Amino acid sequence: MTHLVGGKAAALGEMLKAGELVPDGFCLTTAAFDGLSSAADELPDGLRAQIVTAYERLAAGAVAVRSSATAEDLPFASFAGQQDTYLDVVGADAVVKAVRDCWASLWNARAVQYREANGIGHDTARMAVIVQRMVDPEVAGVLFTANPVTGTRTESVVDAAPGLGTAVVDGHGRPDHYVLTGHRMPTTRTGCLDGPQLDELRSTGLRLQNLFDSPQDVEWAIDKNGVLWLLQSRPVTTLFPLPPRTDRPQPRVYLTNGPVQGMLRPFTRMGFCGQKIAFGIILREFGLPADPLDGPAGIVDIGGRMYFDATSALADKGLRGYLGDGWLGGPQGTAVLERVRKDLSISPAHGRAARRRFKSRLALRLAPSVAVAAARALLRPAAAPARALRVLEETERRTTAPAHMTAAQRLHFVENVQKSVFHKRTLADLYWPVAVGLLAARVPVALLRDAATAGEVETVLRGMPNNITTEMDLELWHLARRAREHSGVLLDTPPAELAARYLAGELPEFGLGAFLARYGRRGAAEIDLGVPRWAEDPAPVFSMIANYLLVTDPEQAPDRRFAKAAADAEAMLGELVERARGLGRVRAGAVGFFLRRARELGGLRELPKFAWLYAIAQMREQMLLVGEELAARGLLECCHDVMFLDLREARRAVDGANFRELIAERRETYDREKRRRYIPRVLLSDGTDPEAAVPPAAPREGLLAGVAGAPGTVTAVARVVLDPADARLEPGEILVAPTTDPGWTPLFLTAGGLVAETGSPMAHGPTVAREYGIPAVVSVTGATQLIRSGQRITVDGSTGTVDLAPR
Repeated sequence: MTHLVGGKAAALGEMLKAGELVPDGFCLTTAAFDGLSSAADELPDGLRAQIVTAYERLAAGAVAVRSSATAEDLPFASFAGQQDTYLDVVGADAVVKAVRDCWASLWNARAVQYREANGIGHDTARMAVIVQRMVDPEVAGVLFTANPVTGTRTESVVDAAPGLGTAVVDGHGRPDHYVLTGHRMPTTRTGCLDGPQLDELRSTGLRLQNLFDSPQDVEWAIDKNGVLWLLQSRPVTTLFPLPPRTDRPQPRVYLTNGPVQGMLRPFTRMGFCGQKIAFGIILREFGLPADPLDGPAGIVDIGGRMYFDATSALADKGLRGYLGDGWLGGPQGTAVLERVRKDLSISPAHGRAARRRFKSRLALRLAPSVAVAAARALLRPAAAPARALRVLEETERRTTAPAHMTAAQRLHFVENVQKSVFHKRTLADLYWPVAVGLLAARVPVALLRDAATAGEVETVLRGMPNNITTEMDLELWHLARRAREHSGVLLDTPPAELAARYLAGELPEFGLGAFLARYGRRGAAEIDLGVPRWAEDPAPVFSMIANYLLVTDPEQAPDRRFAKAAADAEAMLGELVERARGLGRVRAGAVGFFLRRARELGGLRELPKFAWLYAIAQMREQMLLVGEELAARGLLECCHDVMFLDLREARRAVDGANFRELIAERRETYDREKRRRYIPRVLLSDGTDPEAAVPPAAPREGLLAGVAGAPGTVTAVARVVLDPADARLEPGEILVAPTTDPGWTPLFLTAGGLVAETGSPMAHGPTVAREYGIPAVVSVTGATQLIRSGQRITVDGSTGTVDLAPR
């Protein structure tokens, strides 16, 4: 009955039906609301009379008047506190006024803004109003049946305060706080609740969780007679989904490097399938077991994000360090994993033999090709880019789909095309030189010891040649320069409209076609074959062109900035070699050798992913053609729906199976998960986020701590950007973003600095930031909420800090 009485009243009805204690009351339905103005100045006489009669039936005492909107207590939006509540309302006239004011609050500024932020149309918002007898509480508060901070499903959390409990709900004052586990509470009173009361609250919460089949946020009150009354129960909307159930020994530890790689959004179902196929191909290439479609064991889908079960790996010190620094993005990740290992008592002996066999087998398979590739790259680094480009051309040719195929043949192509990307030749000529370049950058830090800082060595990695993403960004800059004669249209027209006009052939050609032919397979979240490419939707490209058109200072021109970064790098390289001479000629020679190799090879790091995009773009094209056929047969609403199936399901759909209902459910979940801003990097099987359980302390008030991404310091105005598709960044502003992948990097050309909520020093964003010579700090938790557009901040890319109040 949610459409008639709203989410809050519908839940109260379910609780009454289940036998729970709920204060008496009545509900004015959405039908009564229909036809009222947004201000609701006066209620119709007939409705007013009904309210008075119903109130008198409650014995005309004190009541609470509360909203129960249809867009309320949803799985992704609770609307907590967005509409108005009136307590201790006495008298018929006062009740009528409170009902009218409650309806009017559907249009208050915060409720309107909240609906817009959650993508809920104003025209769909309707409200019922609940009038309930007031409980005269001795103590009241809120119960969460799962820990809302850490995500732990085995803990309940209670906040309580004497009286009405408004200090809890409104956030004023400090309530008594209790974390409840499966153990019985102490019999002595602690704070305003005793042990039996806490036990009753916990057991009541578990009943409600079972009733509604999800963790609940419960408002409650205990009256003077010790009776527990339930005032509200709604889903906890902020919890990250639980890992899937497994029969493997508990607990399990799951890791994701999505945030480090700039992938915050969920994968589409087909995109996730494509990733598992890729991992399976890589492992089978080296003789390791993996299912062709499901990939290696241990890869799981949690909230649409790719996690892998790292429980056994944590028992190995070497693997644990690699996972922390490499996958999770720095020393903080390693510290979290070490703490998890100790808390869960994961013994080094756990799976030792299996790990030893795995590492030996992998080493035997990799060692010959790695040794040859490393020696070749170190001895003849100038030849590495030429070999890589030849492999790139071969990859493009080998991943191009045949012109005419049946739907079944297209699905077979999608399953197998990535084999053209992940084979030993590609690894030898694309991946291993990159690995050598990254390792070469670390050696001088050890050789120089105290003669240089890590930031000075990082300066050598600015303006590196052979970076395909940098070349793309600079090509877009030159494209914008050629488009200046059309700047009026390009600056004054929304990017989405420009994209539609371009695709319709209604814009003059200034070179965008050639750019998209080369780079059109790129985009935000580009490793997911289920999301559009720039060639399909060039709106983000038009947004970036508009940013470049705002650059008027010649010294801020991206090509000049890049050239200056390269010159600074060469100068620093020479200076570090000179410093090393004081440590000995041999050491100085080694420093110069490895720094030079780092510069010559490091820029290749973007090529492997760029090669992968050839296959991903072809997979997307073929799946959309399959989707068109299924839509024409009435099995899909539109061709894009095929992206919410996996490959096995797509085969069944081609054979006639109808998945419309499943697709609608998955699309709703996907849209909900896209709104999620924080993704746990580490997740336990009971839903616990270990990093949230012990959050890092900021060095001081006003100073945000992250990870050093690119050296340098800048003080400038911040610009918070949540989506690169419609971003406007004034030259020199500091870009503050939730994440960065190659789809974001063109914004760096006009940015004065970068702050990102995710990432590691070796991820795409910081790598490109170093090349442009802009300071960058990554892994700054909550940066897009804590920093405001227009706020002046200081970014110190050497210490990894952001000062919110620079002097």
